[in-house]
Amino acid sequence: MTLCLRLAGIYNILWGAWAVLLPNTFWDWLGMERPNYIFLWQCVGMIVGVYGVGYWVAARDVARHWPIVLVGFLGKIFGPIGFIDAHFIRDLVPLKFGVTLLTNDLIWWIPFALMLRHAFLVNTRSDDNNRMRGVLAETPSQPANLRTTLANTPTSDGVSLLALSETSPVLVVFLRHFGCTFCREALADLAAKKSQLAGVRIAIVHMVSDEQAQPNTAKYNLADAARISDPQKNLYNAFELARGKFSQLFGPRVFLRGLQAWRHGVGTLQGDGFQLGGAFIIHKGQIIRAYRNHDAADRPDYCQLAATS
Repeated sequence: MTLCLRLAGIYNILWGAWAVLLPNTFWDWLGMERPNYIFLWQCVGMIVGVYGVGYWVAARDVARHWPIVLVGFLGKIFGPIGFIDAHFIRDLVPLKFGVTLLTNDLIWWIPFALMLRHAFLVNTRSDDNNRMRGVLAETPSQPANLRTTLANTPTSDGVSLLALSETSPVLVVFLRHFGCTFCREALADLAAKKSQLAGVRIAIVHMVSDEQAQPNTAKYNLADAARISDPQKNLYNAFELARGKFSQLFGPRVFLRGLQAWRHGVGTLQGDGFQLGGAFIIHKGQIIRAYRNHDAADRPDYCQLAATS
């Protein structure tokens, strides 16, 4: 895995340098007329070179840096699709231009797919091993241990989640990460429905520090919501929230929902990108209602969830 990704990094860096420093040689080699927009070709070279640097960094730990591999894999899929559109449908480029697809894209499909599969298996196995060793909190199937977990979970309000649930029902929303467009959509939904959730306290669980979370919640007018930092995912596991399979993270439904939620934007990944979210109503240390997301794009109806609280 490491060697393959380093080879990809070296190839991209060299190819990018060639396109930047000797931009006309590619066109001369193919016997094509030199374009007037040669600076755009040099920009392509810069982008390819940056990908190469990313691959070299990711080679240190493929399982940890899988988002870099995923972005590269998607680029290697969309590149040939773009060429098919440009040549066969729009007739914008000659067929010989596609010679670059073989070394830039096609030969990397299987290695990159195997690396992503490896990353998924490693991350899943690591999470399962932690459960077996008792590192993570017990699940809510054991109420006494769940109550202990709630009591040991501090909130930004200065009290435990258990204490918070003793005073009023609490809508506990688990985010995947603040860079996720669906999580940003969830925050926007919560902000839009705050008036309908009167009498229910909102608590947002995340995997970063409270200092990082505070501006993200404030951006969506949720500064008054309780924030819970859970980088070790103790609470995620106590509420039996699963890690997603490939289809739950990148399946067709997720892709289509992403087109709907794109306006919320995306950001950097911080935390476990495989983790699925969920929403719960808890009161007096007990789970009253639960919604565990079926995939990354799930959009719970928070008002309906809180209706019986």
